[in-house]
Parts: sequence; C-alpha cells; structure tokens
Amino acid sequence: MREYNISLDAKKLPTAWYNITPDLPTPMAPPLHPQTMKPLAPDDLAAIFPMNLIEQEMSAAPAIDIPGEVMDVYRLFRPTPLRRAYRLEDALDTPARIYYKNESVAPSGSHKINTAIAQAYYNKEEGIRAMSTETGAGQWGTALSIACQFFGIECNVYMVRVSYEQKPYRRTLIQTYGGKVFPSPGETTESGRAFLSTNPDTTGSLGMAISEAVEVAAKSGGKVKYGLGSVLNHVLLHQTVIGLEAIQQMEQAEAYPDIVIGCCGGGSNFAGLAFPYYGDAKHRGKSIDFIAVEPASCPTLTRGHYAYDFGDTARTTPLLKQYTLGHNFMPPGIHAGGLRYHGVAQQIALLVNEGAMRAVSCLQNPMFEACLLFARTEGIVPAPETGHAIRVAVDEALKCKESGEAKTILFNLSGHGHFDMTAYEAYLSGKLTDHALDAAVLEAAEAAIPKVTVES
Repeated sequence: MREYNISLDAKKLPTAWYNITPDLPTPMAPPLHPQTMKPLAPDDLAAIFPMNLIEQEMSAAPAIDIPGEVMDVYRLFRPTPLRRAYRLEDALDTPARIYYKNESVAPSGSHKINTAIAQAYYNKEEGIRAMSTETGAGQWGTALSIACQFFGIECNVYMVRVSYEQKPYRRTLIQTYGGKVFPSPGETTESGRAFLSTNPDTTGSLGMAISEAVEVAAKSGGKVKYGLGSVLNHVLLHQTVIGLEAIQQMEQAEAYPDIVIGCCGGGSNFAGLAFPYYGDAKHRGKSIDFIAVEPASCPTLTRGHYAYDFGDTARTTPLLKQYTLGHNFMPPGIHAGGLRYHGVAQQIALLVNEGAMRAVSCLQNPMFEACLLFARTEGIVPAPETGHAIRVAVDEALKCKESGEAKTILFNLSGHGHFDMTAYEAYLSGKLTDHALDAAVLEAAEAAIPKVTVES
C-alpha cells in the first residue's frame, strides 16, 4: 500500500530554529549603514526592529530557542505534512522519488506565517502596537495580518500596485484578518509620492513598497515597527521549522534527498527547507544538489551581480552583499508577485557564490504547464511562486527518466494558488506572456548598483 502522507507527531515539533551562520563556508560580509557605508551596529536598526529580532539578525549561535507563545501558535497548524507525489511520478513515468513539504495548509495559505508569528510576538514583547510592511503577491501581508491579530497589533500593508490590481481577493483576505492595505506606490508616504511624480503609471515593485513601509516605521518615533517577509537573517531563521520537520519526516520514510528545490525571490521559503538540510548534510558528510528557482523575468541569482546594494528603491535600508539586479530594477508584472524582487538574502547569495547551492530560472508558460500537471495529479493548485519549484522538480524527474537514476527529489510547496485564478485563466486562455530580459535592461539596472569599498 502506498503511503502518500508522512505525518509527524506534534510532540516532535522543533523547539529551536536552526541558524546557518556558523555553518557557512565563509563569513558573511557585514551589512552597511545606508548613509555612512560603514558596518552596521545593532543600534542602527533599533528604529525599525525590536531588539530581540536585531539580536537574532546578528547572532552566530547555532540554534535559537522558539518562545513558548510562538510554539502555541505554531501548534495550530504545525507540523505540516510531507507528501510522496506518487501520482506525479506515475504521470512522468520516472524512477525518481518526489516528495514535497506542504506549507499551503497554514492559515495564511503559505509558509510566510512561520516568521510572521515570531515577528509579531517579539514586537508585542517590546510593547509595540502597530507594524508596517510590504507585500508582493499578498501572501506575506496575509500572514502578518493574521499574526498581528493574534497578538493585538495593528497591521499596515503596502501592496505592490500590480498585485493590488491583479489579486483583489488577496487584498480582501488581508482586510478580513484586520490588516489595512495600501497600493504601492501611493500618496500616503513621502517616498510613494516621489515615485509617482517620476512615473505616475508605475506598476510598483517590492523595492518601492519596502521604502514606503520602512518610512512609516522610521518616522513614527518608535510607535511603529517594520516587519519583513524575506531576505534578512532572522526571517530565514524562523522558516527553518520547515526543513527541521522535513528531516524527521524523510527519516520516517527511510529516504534522504539527492536534490532539494525551492522557488526563490528574497529567499525565505527556499532557505526554510534548504538550510537545515545544508547543515545536516555537512555534518553527516552527505551531498545534496540545492536548486533555487527564480523567474526569467527577474533573474537575480542567475544574471545579477554579486555586490553590495540597497534592499529598497529609495535607498533607506542597509546595504547587503547579495546578488542584485540593481535597486532601481523594475520587473515585468508577472503573476508570481512574491518573486519580483531585485535582490536576495545574503546567506543564499554567499552559498551560491561559493558553489554550495545553484540557481536556475524559468519562464511563465512552462511554469504554469507544470502547475496544471501538479494540480491534475496531486490535487493541489499551487501558487505561481511555488510553480517555479514544481517546474524544476518535474525537469529533474524527467532527467532521471532519461538516465534511469532513481534520485530522491524534495521540494517546498510554499503556498496554494486559490487566489491566483486570474493567472490560471490567462494561461488557460493562451494570453500569458513570457518575459525574458535582454542585456540592455540588465545593464541599465547595473548602473544603479553603488560602488562600495568596505574598510578593513
């Protein structure tokens, strides 16, 4: 009898997050202050983050305990299922064994709530009553609005304008959970007004939305703090519950992955699954092919530059050593809004640069082709972001069909696509456009990357 779902006893839920920092092959380059260009000090972040999160951001401890109140909320939906994709394997006629960690069962419909709960908790502990944030596709805005509601905090969400218009039900969902949603760029912030004065018809970007959300927190006199859904170390840290659970579940299935795959924008869901396996493989002396998948229209890891750059368009955030397309980069309005980001987490960037992980990109139409195959075999409609991971999982399984290798493939099903029907409608009606960037666009974006020399 086939065992489709590998469950995990709730008593075995991880009680500490895994910190990859001490396991990195080389030390990370220090973040830089946006004005002085000198290494960032903890106090430099105090205007936008609570101190506990700042400490986690800069921690080199191998593990950080999960607070009891956070554990209590995690238990509403964690552990999430691990599933063997037998029906997908049959459809592909592949000897590969395909598993996926199903984060779509979370209340927010995606993995984003794992860090939202932690961030809302730490803000509550510091006495904060309001948070501001950005959101691309709306999954992070949904997650933070839920978490803020649980901990009695007001949530203000700046949603990238193209997604605000493409995904009205995502917007409504955020409002249902108590969040206030603003199209970005908009007239409510100084940076938003500046963006609109330059380009009134802009579709927006995550870089712009970050600028607006950070401005609200920075100008609040400590009354509002900023919540970030990806990129920074503490965000990726909180997501490692995904991989820590998956390691136990795969052991129950008597399997170990040869390949670990996740879609990658800022990097949080890829890191959530891949980082614990990176540490596990390193300490066990095993080898895993880690693949981060991004859109061909926003090819940060595959065509970007490894350099210091700002995380936002208005140049207000610290500079991180990362792969970047330039903080002024304006990606096309693809439906995978959560992957439309010019940069990436510095830890992932370092691992890719060191050759410990790799990245590939894919176009919209082949990605949705894989989404439909997955929906029709496994019964789950994936988010367009998640579809990028599915596309490469299918490609790797087909390679196994050609070679005859029975590799074990594990990917992160980071979210469902129940609110992405306009994207599926466009694909099914043949109206979806593939966007591949030409060199001229990338060269123009590169010009905005600051030339930084770090003092020794």
